[in-house]
Amino acid sequence: MLCQNCKKNEATTHIKRIVNGETTQAHLCSDCAKSLGYDSMFSDFGFGFSDMLRSFFNEPVLASLGSRELRCDRCGSTFADIVNSGKIGCADCYETFYDKLLPSLERLHGKTSHEGKIPNGSPEIKKKSELEQLKDELDEAVREQNYEKAAELRDKIKSIESEDKGNE
Repeated sequence: MLCQNCKKNEATTHIKRIVNGETTQAHLCSDCAKSLGYDSMFSDFGFGFSDMLRSFFNEPVLASLGSRELRCDRCGSTFADIVNSGKIGCADCYETFYDKLLPSLERLHGKTSHEGKIPNGSPEIKKKSELEQLKDELDEAVREQNYEKAAELRDKIKSIESEDKGNE
């Protein structure tokens, strides 16, 4: 598809806007996109990406950061550095700042564990995910004080775990 602006180059930037229920689309080459101000996908928001990420961290967490801030042993980043830059310093930061990052990651992603596709013919993986789901249901039943349901779920979990031990 050719650029709708210069009609010469291949369109590499595709922009879809919905304003007051009206949809407009633009297909632009990279040069035209830059000249029209579409070089940053967050430029229309009036703030940077780090500002957007900063908004996910609630103020009490930021206020609780004192002068003796916890630092990552590997990269030296503080939680304030992560909030201000919108970037995690290194892989170890996830462990160092786990308690502070978890609520924000849950808000961003909805879940904190990866659930990819299950390969066909992989009963071990299916059984594991079924077991995890049953354990989640058991926790919920206990929280709701539904002990009859909790007992049934406990028995199902024990049955699946005993099958797994028998297959090893």
